Amino acid sequence: MVAQEEFTVDLNKPLVFQVGHLGERYQEWVHQPIVSKEGPIFFGNDVLEFLTRTKWYAVPLIWLPVVCWLLTTSLRMGHSLSDVALMASLGIFIWTLAEYILHRFLFHINTTSYWANTAHYLLHGCHHKHPMDGLRLVFPPAATAILCIPFWNLISLFTTPSTTPAVFGGGLLGYVMYDCTHYYLHHGQPLYNPAKHLKKYHLNHHFRIQNKGFGITSPLWDIICGTLPPQISAKKG
Repeated sequence: MVAQEEFTVDLNKPLVFQVGHLGERYQEWVHQPIVSKEGPIFFGNDVLEFLTRTKWYAVPLIWLPVVCWLLTTSLRMGHSLSDVALMASLGIFIWTLAEYILHRFLFHINTTSYWANTAHYLLHGCHHKHPMDGLRLVFPPAATAILCIPFWNLISLFTTPSTTPAVFGGGLLGYVMYDCTHYYLHHGQPLYNPAKHLKKYHLNHHFRIQNKGFGITSPLWDIICGTLPPQISAKKG
């Protein structure tokens, strides 16, 4: 019997519908990064390909006005400025936990089937395979808008109608800070802490220990949940 040849991904062709064929080898493949500022082709369809690419500045341009509207909505409903600031701070704190949970338990889920591999690659695998692809680093606004619906409903379960906008606005502000920070950690050159430390911390997650260090804007939840990466050994000499 002739052994069946293992499937090999062709990086010169659209990737999305190829990666699923890797099966159990997908996780190993996707965590071997290709360091290049030129991103891969996702789809053969030009419209779909366009929708996968997002400039980093689209995130603050689109979502900061929404944040302002949400915060002023709670103000108009009778809350003081200090109350709204406190609610927004709560929202930011909630986002840091959501950021950690999503990154650890969803973005790094192990997949082996065709469609699970395909979905994972679109969601986060592409970022680990091509970590310097600047057009696929921040979340596409259309996808963010869709995800806002369940997050709004979740927050409204433990807030009142007048406090929901401010808490949700804080969470949305946390998201904007996260995506902009994430982009900067990959493409910026910080000279001072804490940004310099955060860049080293995050690149360690990409290139050294990919199952540790899930926090992007802060290592807080890695500390609490025991997923801090081991310290990088000091260079000799």
